[in-house]
Amino acid sequence: MYNVGDFVFYGNMGVCKIENISEQRMQGVDGGQLYYTLNPLFEKCVVHTPVQNTKVFMRAIISKDEAEQLIDKIPTIHARAYHSKAIKDLTRHYEESMKSYDCADLIELTMSIYAKRVEVQQQKRKLGSVDEKFMRRAEDLLFGELSVALGIEKDDVANYIAARVDAAQK
Repeated sequence: MYNVGDFVFYGNMGVCKIENISEQRMQGVDGGQLYYTLNPLFEKCVVHTPVQNTKVFMRAIISKDEAEQLIDKIPTIHARAYHSKAIKDLTRHYEESMKSYDCADLIELTMSIYAKRVEVQQQKRKLGSVDEKFMRRAEDLLFGELSVALGIEKDDVANYIAARVDAAQK
């Protein structure tokens, strides 16, 4: 069980702060059930979810040390672009890659889509809308978690990563 004030990664919402834990009663159900009140940091809403939630993925966010170790591994990741003419297959591939909500998986996904972007630009083409959509979503979730773990603004995460990778390669 998490505590009030903890940061958690909650499904497609990304990073949320636990604002409250309270018992809520449901009509037709004897007794109450404990619920988290979550405040998504990068969405404008409030989420109420059972403490014993089994439907939506939830975990503690990574630590600063884990975030830095993950960033330091980026130069060793050799992500390959995924191609499919069928939008359904492409969407399924990207959804499968994202469903772990693991930072390492999100990094690999963004790197693979970036590799695809480079390939298509060399062919004087544009990246497809499905690729762009999943790239934005993966970066949004990843950068949100890294910003909280590293204690920096979300808009500064890409530059932080680039600077750290550059420094390690010198």
